[in-house]
Amino acid sequence: MRQARFILHTVLCLLLFSCSQPEKKAQQALVLHDDLGRELVLQKKPERVFAFASSMTEMLYAVLDTSTIIARNPTDDFPEAVYRKPVVSNYPVDYEQVLALKPDLIFTIEGITPLEVAERLEQLGVPVYYQKYRTVEDIFTGLEDIGRIMGREQQAKQLMDSLRQEVAQLMQKHQQEKSPQQVLAITWQDPIYVYGQNTILSDKLRILGAQNAVQEVFDQPYPALTREYILKLNPDVLLGGTREELDKTFFSQYPELRRIKAYQNNRIYKPDDNLMSRPGPRVVESLRELEGFLYP
Repeated sequence: MRQARFILHTVLCLLLFSCSQPEKKAQQALVLHDDLGRELVLQKKPERVFAFASSMTEMLYAVLDTSTIIARNPTDDFPEAVYRKPVVSNYPVDYEQVLALKPDLIFTIEGITPLEVAERLEQLGVPVYYQKYRTVEDIFTGLEDIGRIMGREQQAKQLMDSLRQEVAQLMQKHQQEKSPQQVLAITWQDPIYVYGQNTILSDKLRILGAQNAVQEVFDQPYPALTREYILKLNPDVLLGGTREELDKTFFSQYPELRRIKAYQNNRIYKPDDNLMSRPGPRVVESLRELEGFLYP
């Protein structure tokens, strides 16, 4: 009789344990650490996400099932499928609109979304995950990170293997360049803002056997330069518009800059702004466009 009671007690304990396991699993929190070192605690694996940065939106579409992407921000324009999503204002942030969509997680990048905005959203129950990029490889690890968070590791790995192979081929092709071309890329004309040394452009140029003409590291990633500084740099290549466009604006405003080698040798090019400014899965397209400018 005692043995029978023991067996019955054991069976009941096992049943209770097995019944309690799903509940315990459902309540298990997901702890993430983003690229800024911030800790985020999610109550479950995210299933409803979107991005506050257009480059990050492209990252999401490259890896995720599109049904999990629930919105777009006003500057999103790639891929075409993004236009089927509702628009959410990211600057300024429409908090009411965000809460109505009930996202599990919002992705963004360093420098796009102020930390105080992220803190406010987290107070409202919406965690914000930051990524940051300094190199092309950072983009790839960022895509892998998204795959890990969203349970799409295999999709991310397949994409990354392909992109890394293409980058390796480009690097091998241009690693023997003996006199690296000096490239200056402008982002604004008055004052003259440029892509600084601590931007991803520098790494793209390195892969292609060239160099950012701005070797000095400034506090700002996109520093403002004087005309005297640019004359001293004397870049071989200038990026920022066609020669015809810049002749009417940039060089008309700063005629002395017509003395730089890029102008004298007609090495002035207009890159696709999205490919240049967005660190995302189209980085190989950006590299190939730059390669065409450097080695026409």
